[in-house]
Amino acid sequence: MNRLFFFTLALLLTGLTGCAARPHYKINGTRLHIYLQKPEARTVYFASSMDAFVRHPTRLNENGTWEAIIPLGHEFRYFFIADGSVILPPCRYREKDDFGSENCIFIPDL
Repeated sequence: MNRLFFFTLALLLTGLTGCAARPHYKINGTRLHIYLQKPEARTVYFASSMDAFVRHPTRLNENGTWEAIIPLGHEFRYFFIADGSVILPPCRYREKDDFGSENCIFIPDL
C-alpha cells in the first residue's frame, strides 16, 4: 500500500512539474516545430547553436504551448528562455556547455 501511494505521488509530481517544461517536436516537411508547454510564461525565446544562440521569439498557441519553427537540418544544441530564465527541458541528449551549464542536443533521425 505504501509503495503504491508513493509511486502515485511521484507520478503526479512528475506530471505537475515536469510537463511544464517538457518540449515536444514535430517534423513538417523541411521545418522542425519545437514546443514548450509553459502556459504561465509571459515571454519565451528559443536559442540554438545553428546561429550562435541568438534568441528567437516563439509563438504562444491557444493551448498554452509555445512554438519555435526552425529549418530541419543537422544536429544542433538548444535551450529555451522563459521570462528571463534559461530552461533546459527534458531531452534525450545533453552536453555540458562552456559556461558550466548544459544544452539539449537535437539529433534528427537518419
